Amino acid sequence: METAGKVTSYFNSKYNALEDFFRMKAENKRVHQLNDSLMNLMKENFVQIDTNAILVHDTASVDTTGKARRYIWRTAQVLYTTVNSDKNYLQINRGTSSGVESDMGVFSSNGGLVGKVVNAGKDFSEVMTLLHVMNKLSVQLKKTGNSGIISWDGRTPTELTLNGISKTDSVRIGDTILTGNYSLSFPPGKMVGTVARILKDEATNFLILKIKPAANFGTLQQVFVVENLNYAALQQLSAETGRKVEAKSGNK
Repeated sequence: METAGKVTSYFNSKYNALEDFFRMKAENKRVHQLNDSLMNLMKENFVQIDTNAILVHDTASVDTTGKARRYIWRTAQVLYTTVNSDKNYLQINRGTSSGVESDMGVFSSNGGLVGKVVNAGKDFSEVMTLLHVMNKLSVQLKKTGNSGIISWDGRTPTELTLNGISKTDSVRIGDTILTGNYSLSFPPGKMVGTVARILKDEATNFLILKIKPAANFGTLQQVFVVENLNYAALQQLSAETGRKVEAKSGNK
């Protein structure tokens, strides 16, 4: 009887553990869906429009204050990810059929920058993470607003490198690093990480900051994909500006 009791207790404990696993998984899904709805309601996703002008845009909703939606956030599940290469990617279960396209930003479930979509298939997409030696982007110090370039040296997945911050800047360990204003893929002012170490480059007047990323790349399960609804229009405007400037220069 004692042996039978131990066996029963063993299977009961396994059953309870399995039940807890599925309960936590369901809870994580509900929390993530809640976060998704809140992310889409944030004021940073809207831009003030001129009420005297006629706005023709079928997909961008306008709220009661006259602001047009600029960003849409979508949830996605991480299917596969790497952290041990010098060029790391992750795959998600969203593609063009779900509205995901190349150059869209990707954030972790806690709001930390992960990377951006570099290849979108019909049902799946590939994301280049910050842990990729070719991935360099402009970020800014939250405290001062000064900008620099963040990158990865291919070493530890828990530390990025921020260059371009002057030695005269009042940087402290723990300071927050945010996305900058110079990318069409990422909304500005979103979490990137915090300053973990401060090094001085003796050859220049700039600091070398070691940044702890907000996203934990080794445990990513759910992410947000953010779409800039004005991406195509802004990109086209930039290209047209370049052609006009070059044409004027060539006529001189």
